[in-house]
Amino acid sequence: MSTESLFKPFQYKNLTLKNRIVMAPMTRAQSDNGVPTQQIADYYARRAAAEVGLILSEGTVINRPASKNMQNIPDFYGTEALNGWKNVIDAVHENGGKMGPQIWHVGDTRSTPDYPVEDMEKASTMTLEDIQDTITQFAASAKSAKDLGFDVLEIHGAHGYLIDQFFWEVTNTRTDEYGGKTIKERSKFAVDVVKAIRAAVGEDFTIIIRLSQWKQQDYSIKLANTPEEMEDWLLPLKEAGVDIFHCSQRRFWEAEFEGSDLNFAGWAKKITGQPTITVGSVGLKGDIMGTFSGQGTEKEDLTELTRRLERGDFDLVAVGRALLQDPEWAKKIKEQNTEALLDFSAESLGVLY
Repeated sequence: MSTESLFKPFQYKNLTLKNRIVMAPMTRAQSDNGVPTQQIADYYARRAAAEVGLILSEGTVINRPASKNMQNIPDFYGTEALNGWKNVIDAVHENGGKMGPQIWHVGDTRSTPDYPVEDMEKASTMTLEDIQDTITQFAASAKSAKDLGFDVLEIHGAHGYLIDQFFWEVTNTRTDEYGGKTIKERSKFAVDVVKAIRAAVGEDFTIIIRLSQWKQQDYSIKLANTPEEMEDWLLPLKEAGVDIFHCSQRRFWEAEFEGSDLNFAGWAKKITGQPTITVGSVGLKGDIMGTFSGQGTEKEDLTELTRRLERGDFDLVAVGRALLQDPEWAKKIKEQNTEALLDFSAESLGVLY
């Protein structure tokens, strides 16, 4: 199994990476009252020191009511939390890594027993004033990321959270300018968020957006059922300022549309001409949904992944659970030490290795 293609440098605008491996965002909810600890800094620094090209943080929330649904999800606003993130990025840089925060609002998602949220913001009920302030707060967190010295940032627009709730006709029943019958119309909120972030960080700072067809509310849903609908969804985001599309699938090898074996990241690159990130069960046989029900999964070789990467379907590869289980996963792949790769145990979700 040749993995040489995974270790070619990548460069786009201000972002220069030593290889194509990205640590995918994974919610850990272990930041005390929203403030990242030294343990969090050490967790990311270990991956930076072990050949991960780009680290994307767990979701970090903006300064809005109900932006998170668990108490220990990290904030990306306020002096104490931002000081914690400065410690994180400094530790990553000291270990030779590059990193960006994933900026997030959970929207109308169910609260948890330890963090009840009574006033969840809904895409169908937010006032225009709420919407404008939310856009402002996304931009404020983005500017903080640049000011703290992060190398890139990612907007969380996937998996049924706030931005994705505007995309989806089931959750977006608005009748004003932020609603609409088409995916292009319902993308206005995301487009406005991207424009505000671009204005806040300038032209040279790289903006990633994470998108998904599937939702945690419905695994089988598709926002775009045809390549033409995907154009209507992605091209306005590109025009607004998105540089890289991070295309979330449960299984990266699954084709997005009939008649082609291109996956979501492949189609996004074909449509937009922008770099894309693929993700979804990389290095593992079982998908993420099994993990949430406590299932582990065996490791899997990377032959199909590297075939698609070498073909040019996508530019970067995000690795989640395999890197969560083993901080040295990328280093072992580089050294062809596949015997030392670990199977994934669901217990790892609760541990900061």
